[in-house]
Amino acid sequence: MRAFDPRPAAAHLHRVRRARELVTPLPPDIAPRTEAEGAAVQHALAQRTGAEPPGGFKLGATGTRMQAYLGLSGPAAGFMATDGLATTNASFRFADLVHPGVECELAVRLGRDLPAGPCTPEAAEAAVQDLMVGIELVENRYVDLPSVGTPTVIADQVFHSAAVLGAPASFDWRTLDLATLVGRIIIDGQLRDEGVGAELLGHPMRGLAWLASSPVAAAFGGLRAGQVVMLGSVTPPVWLTGPAEVTVSFLPLPPVTLHLT
Repeated sequence: MRAFDPRPAAAHLHRVRRARELVTPLPPDIAPRTEAEGAAVQHALAQRTGAEPPGGFKLGATGTRMQAYLGLSGPAAGFMATDGLATTNASFRFADLVHPGVECELAVRLGRDLPAGPCTPEAAEAAVQDLMVGIELVENRYVDLPSVGTPTVIADQVFHSAAVLGAPASFDWRTLDLATLVGRIIIDGQLRDEGVGAELLGHPMRGLAWLASSPVAAAFGGLRAGQVVMLGSVTPPVWLTGPAEVTVSFLPLPPVTLHLT
């Protein structure tokens, strides 16, 4: 069997995204067939767009509600470009996005490298410097998710568009029980959904450990100090139909706000 070349699929996805078109099933001769091939395409996409090394990574489908919603049997991960990471009160133009949605997330910044390979939640937590609240801005770029297939969704960064980060905890966040933290997503002053940290594979740090051992971490040569990891949403995405103000909170952490204009 001929070795898989990820570059044609990366070029295809890059063109589709720049044209703001929806992703349809890729031609069979270039489509990734496995999660590892999807991760290789994602890495090639990062190289093509000047996003390597990335500013971090996002996790998707880390909760049972999210897995059911997306039709995935387990987590998936995508890189985040450095210029796609913003701080609270960031503004984006609704008209620039394709079927945008927002997610209610915890995020971490690594204080030291995590090599690609098997990792325990304890080792993952030991590599974390900062804990913060995040909003992931996602786009439903897919004509039909099952027909597009999980490897291609991974190649396309798993719905990712941008991330907005709150201020890091100013206290020792390791004293918190992250599994019981309640996350709330509020849109234009109305509570839209809520969930707890245990939605994220039972505990948020399990997601970080999973990421370190994933095909995406292997494709990018591991995780690096200073990178941000969005640990997944404790609620399904809230899809937006127009401009909005979005706030996510996980008390006692500082909240984060995003504006779509």
